Amino acid sequence: MSKTVVHVLRHGEVYNPEGILYGRLPGFRLSELGVQMAKAAAQGLAEREVVHVVASPLERAQQTAEPIAAQFGLPIGVDERLIESANWFEGKKVSPGDGSFRDPRNWWVLRDPVTPSWGEAYRAIAERMFAALQAAREAAQGREAVLVSHQLPIWTLRRFVERKRLWHDPRKRQCGLASLTTFHFEGAKVAGISYTEPAAHLVAMSSTARTAKGA
Repeated sequence: MSKTVVHVLRHGEVYNPEGILYGRLPGFRLSELGVQMAKAAAQGLAEREVVHVVASPLERAQQTAEPIAAQFGLPIGVDERLIESANWFEGKKVSPGDGSFRDPRNWWVLRDPVTPSWGEAYRAIAERMFAALQAAREAAQGREAVLVSHQLPIWTLRRFVERKRLWHDPRKRQCGLASLTTFHFEGAKVAGISYTEPAAHLVAMSSTARTAKGA
């Protein structure tokens, strides 16, 4: 039975001076600090046997994959299944404490936190992410792969694999900027999950981490 490892990497900090929820909007790229986070993630994987690198089509994910692909001499594949989740609030300034969630105009959108009603269903996110995870496992069979995605999809995938309910408190996600959620496979079965933060020293400097605007 082959043992395969798939690292699912969250992208680095994004340049977002207006503090909007950028979601799937084009044009949002890594900040200078985010570029350094991507390099730190690559360094954290330097001793691994990575043979397959795939990223979400969004710019910030592609940029985060670049130093890893260059380090191993690999192309960057694109998988639409790794994209950020759809969100009704995309393009708007919303964060806990700013009053957005108390505005009556938003109550209909917020009526169902379990599905959730304001965006892509957690179940749909989990299923597409798990399919991408399995595709990477097959491509790197017996060795290692890296997938670059976004916070909510990664956390939803982890909860799905751990057989936990998918709706959750966003403040309790363990999925920091440029963090690695690693799935250890024995054959096609996930035998374990580990978590590391190779860019933790840079995340402490990040305005995104402090304001929870990043995705």
